[in-house]
Amino acid sequence: MLDLKALAEGREILKPFGELDVLLFYSIVSPELKAFLGDREVASKVWLKQRSLLNRGSQLPPLHADEIAGKVTPDLLRLRAKMGLADARGSLNAVEQKIWRYFPPRKLCDYFYATNREGRGGEIDRVFYDIDRPKDMPHEKAREVARLFLEAILSDDQFRQYVSDRPLVAWTGSSFHIYLSLKQKQGQSFYTENIHYSDTMPQEGFTAKWLQSVRRKTQVPIIGGHEKKPGFITIDPSQTPSGKLARSPLGSLHMSDYQTVDGVSIPIEISRLQDQGLTTALREYTPKRLLSEMKRFSEVMSSSVLDWPGKSL
Repeated sequence: MLDLKALAEGREILKPFGELDVLLFYSIVSPELKAFLGDREVASKVWLKQRSLLNRGSQLPPLHADEIAGKVTPDLLRLRAKMGLADARGSLNAVEQKIWRYFPPRKLCDYFYATNREGRGGEIDRVFYDIDRPKDMPHEKAREVARLFLEAILSDDQFRQYVSDRPLVAWTGSSFHIYLSLKQKQGQSFYTENIHYSDTMPQEGFTAKWLQSVRRKTQVPIIGGHEKKPGFITIDPSQTPSGKLARSPLGSLHMSDYQTVDGVSIPIEISRLQDQGLTTALREYTPKRLLSEMKRFSEVMSSSVLDWPGKSL
C-alpha cells in the first residue's frame, strides 16, 4: 500500500484529489496521537454554512485514533473525491463507513476527543483547561495568562500529590490548552470539589486559587468557568468530566468559518510560554508545515521531562 505521507508529498494536503478532504491530513496525524488518546473516543465538529454538526461516540459507533491511522487508504480517499457515502457504501467496510461519517469529504472538520471518555459521571484521569481568548483580544495576552496560570499550577505543592507527570500545553490555532495527567483515576467528586469553578464559590478549589494568583500578576482581565464575558479571557475547566470533549493537542484544524482554516493545534514546550512573540510564530503554521515538523511535535507530546527551570511536578 502506498504510504500516506508519500501520497501527501507534492499535493495540496487538504485537497489530495482535487476536492476538499481533511482525512488525509488526519490519517497522517493520528498515529502520533494513539499513545496520548489511548482508549479515548475521537469526535469531530463538521462545519456547515449555517451551523455545525458534532459527531461523537455517544451518538455514533465509537471511533478511535488507531482506526483512522490504520484504515485510511489512497483508494478510500479517491473514492471520497468522486462519490457520496450513500453511493459508496457498498464498497466500504464498517470501519471505513464510520470514518466517513465522522469526517465527511468536502467539509472542514475539527479533530476532537472525549477528554475522559464518553459516558457521563465516570472517573477521570486527565484535567483539561481551555484558556479561551475573545476574538478581539491580542493573542499574546492569552500567552501571558497561560504562562501565569501554569506557573501557579507548578508552584502548588498541595496539587502535586495528584499528578503523574509534567503538564502538556498546546496551541489551539487561536489560544492555549493545558492538560494535566492524574496519578490515578478520580471520581466525579474530585472534579467538583477541586477543579470546577463557580462564581458562587470563588474561593473553593485549585482552579479558584490559581486564578487568583494570575489576577495578582497581570492586568489582563480574566474570569473562571464556562460562561464567556466580552473583553475577558476565560479559564475554563468545564470540558474535563467524562462525556465532555477537548481539541486534539496535535493536528486539529482550527477554523474561522466553514470555508477558512486559520490555524492548527500544536503541542509546545512549556518553557516557550515565556517567549514574547510566541503566538506570532505559532500562527504561521499551516497543516503542511506541521507535517514537515511532526517528529519534533510528537516528541514534545510524549516527553516526560519538565522543561520549566526550577519547577517540577
